[in-house]
Amino acid sequence: VSTSHLQLAAFVLGMVGWILCTISMGIVEWRVWHVDNTTVISSGIAWVGIWKVCFISYLHVSPGYREQFCHKFSGYDSFVPHEIYAAQGLLLIAMFTGLLALAATIFALRNVYMGITHKTLIAPFFLVGGIFYIVAGLCVLIPVSWNFYSVTHNQSIAFPPSYYMPSSPVAQEAGAAIPVGIVAVILLLLSGTFSLSYRFPMTSNTLTK
Repeated sequence: VSTSHLQLAAFVLGMVGWILCTISMGIVEWRVWHVDNTTVISSGIAWVGIWKVCFISYLHVSPGYREQFCHKFSGYDSFVPHEIYAAQGLLLIAMFTGLLALAATIFALRNVYMGITHKTLIAPFFLVGGIFYIVAGLCVLIPVSWNFYSVTHNQSIAFPPSYYMPSSPVAQEAGAAIPVGIVAVILLLLSGTFSLSYRFPMTSNTLTK
């Protein structure tokens, strides 16, 4: 038990990182677009996520009320940029591999705290968990970095007319999903590093089957 404190920390950090990865995938605010035409987009702000685009509109709503309109992206939409498609796939992979990492770490920690001293039931699972944590972290890092690059270069998206969105914003900024994703990357990579650092204690009373 005394040799697995870092691995316990890896599990805690990995759990938080995996949760943040899942949250970032569901947040619509990946890019915040500022538009000058407020005829439909009443607030002048639209949120572009990896699954849909949303904005506030006062059209067809009683005075004093507002309604959020969202258009979901389809797998057949050719206008969706590559970085958004990449984010959809890579974040799903990150969520799956992060879950596998947590499962492997839980199994190894269970054996440690139950006093099971078989090397093959502890060390390989910490190793597998560490690899999966790092894979999950990289799968989050790529779309977060790519979309942040698109934001900083104010890249446009050729939305169809039915979306009521301009092809280019006046300005855009990174939404809440970007910093959430960055924190998830840091935690997942730390978890992987901690898990991979495990060294099975070699003593005369330890079975190493």
